[in-house]
Amino acid sequence: MATYSFQDVQASIVGPGAAFSIGAGSATSEEGISIETGGGKNTMTVGSDGEVMHSLHADKSGTIKVTLLKTSPLNALLQAAFDVQTLSSALHGKNIITVSNAASSDLHVGRDCAFAQKPNVVYDKAGAKMEWTFNAGKIDSILGTY
Repeated sequence: MATYSFQDVQASIVGPGAAFSIGAGSATSEEGISIETGGGKNTMTVGSDGEVMHSLHADKSGTIKVTLLKTSPLNALLQAAFDVQTLSSALHGKNIITVSNAASSDLHVGRDCAFAQKPNVVYDKAGAKMEWTFNAGKIDSILGTY
């Protein structure tokens, strides 16, 4: 039987004003880190006679979301990196985000990553979560096994 644990997940962000871990031990919320694909890889066109044509797209874009507890010290680091990177287009979209799982040998590398926006800030009864969203120009992934 295989066992999954977020403790095996390591992640990092490297870019202008940023070079730090964002994986296990970073006060990540229950939602953790998600890697989502952008556009589809295929468009199917059906002709008037019912024949089909498939068009393969080179799109490797996607979204990487890191959800932290409000009390995570990474919120301040990510906010500082956001502030630096949105000062100039020369600094924007230059992050590399790596997410790996040592137990399964999963590996995801996001290149040309940019902050999508600042997270919503909520002050409530129980303490909110901070969701940092990055638009990734290219995401390459390898899924291992447990």
